[in-house]
Amino acid sequence: MSLISIENVNKTYQSVDRSSITALKDINLEIEEGEFVCLVGPSGCGKSTMLHLVAGFDYPTQGKIYLNQEVVTQPGPDRIIIFQEPALWPWLNVRHNIEFGLTISGATPTARNQIVNDLLKMTNLERFANSRIHELSGGMKQKIALARALAPNPKILLMDEPFASLDAQTRRMMQQELLTIWTLTRKTILFVTHNVNEAITMADRIVVLTKRPGQIKKIIPVLLPRPRVRTNYDFNTIRQAVYQDLEIEVTQAYASNS
Repeated sequence: MSLISIENVNKTYQSVDRSSITALKDINLEIEEGEFVCLVGPSGCGKSTMLHLVAGFDYPTQGKIYLNQEVVTQPGPDRIIIFQEPALWPWLNVRHNIEFGLTISGATPTARNQIVNDLLKMTNLERFANSRIHELSGGMKQKIALARALAPNPKILLMDEPFASLDAQTRRMMQQELLTIWTLTRKTILFVTHNVNEAITMADRIVVLTKRPGQIKKIIPVLLPRPRVRTNYDFNTIRQAVYQDLEIEVTQAYASNS
């Protein structure tokens, strides 16, 4: 049985002039426990909307989203979302940022200390435990955000272009860091990206969405062994297939917005 089931989901928004905008249409998607799934598609096609619906921050206009066969009706600690900006508390050091959610949930000091120590080690942040946020690089801030998300031990990580603001070298390093953590924890990850190379590097499956209203155009399995080499023939074959589908949708989206 799938961990996440998205069944016949539509999402329509009402704008200020009372016109309606359909962000997602007829979405059906099954995600297995421990799977790494990437969403790609033109800007405005509803990728982030889908994350918010799975997170329980918003509700489908039609259809339902199930988690372990239970309808998602609200946010929960079993689903944590990570945004492009890490949104850390600047007045807290690294350790206390990671610990924050555990403190709110009432975890004992002993439990908090053990969890934070384990996560500092997992993310290679041990020597920065007492550092202030302004002292750290963008990549390190995202590692802290990831550690903070992992602290309450959620089933699902929802990641909305978490590496988009990083330089190319740091982005590659963070992709490998995340894959290492995913291998250790086997969390279910739903990951939004505009970067096709990133999607192929990370995902078990790539879900390509059409221009708005976003529909699933194709689901592309990525069966390459990890770590994946971007100069590999099979990697390039998948890249060409994804770009071929995306190019049509991006061109049409641009034309409709011109």
